[in-house]
Amino acid sequence: MDHMEIWNRLLFLRMNAGPNPDPRGFGIALFLANDLIYGIPVLLAGMWLWGTQQKRGLALRACAVTFTGLGLNQLIALAWTHPRPDAMGIGKTWIAHAMDSSFPSDHGTVFACVSVCLLAAGESGLAALAMVSGIGVAWARIYLGVHFPLDMLGAAVVSIVAYAALVLPWNRYGAVVTGVAQTLYRKAFAKAIAHGIVRM
Repeated sequence: MDHMEIWNRLLFLRMNAGPNPDPRGFGIALFLANDLIYGIPVLLAGMWLWGTQQKRGLALRACAVTFTGLGLNQLIALAWTHPRPDAMGIGKTWIAHAMDSSFPSDHGTVFACVSVCLLAAGESGLAALAMVSGIGVAWARIYLGVHFPLDMLGAAVVSIVAYAALVLPWNRYGAVVTGVAQTLYRKAFAKAIAHGIVRM
């Protein structure tokens, strides 16, 4: 076992809830681990429905980078599988999860990809919100025993790679993609736009 894996397991055991978790922290962890991720589509939908054309383009870019990141995760898992803590008999797992590869974390990748896109676009407030939320989710999923710390670090690296991979394609085609999406949106939401419920 190499030093990185030893460090990974030791840090996990320090962060993991164990058999007798504090009920207050446990409830917060369950919410962060299972439910906070739904805030990401809400955020991106809000940027699209009530944002400027620039924010709509950013929301689409964040979606593209996120799906690219999740795709990279699948390729990594095919090339190298790292068991989850419960499959290795380490710590205590409190939430059900498929027995697939733990590295990198899909939850962590979603938050990291959106954070990178927002930060690169100068949306510092939204980026900080996404980052803090992502850190909370990362802690919770380690605390509840479904991920190791390196799974979250791997997610951050994947997000940077995904963003870098899409820089040139998005710079070339992003405006066209956004324009087509806006045309479809304006047709589908014509009544809501006319009543001022959402932005044109």
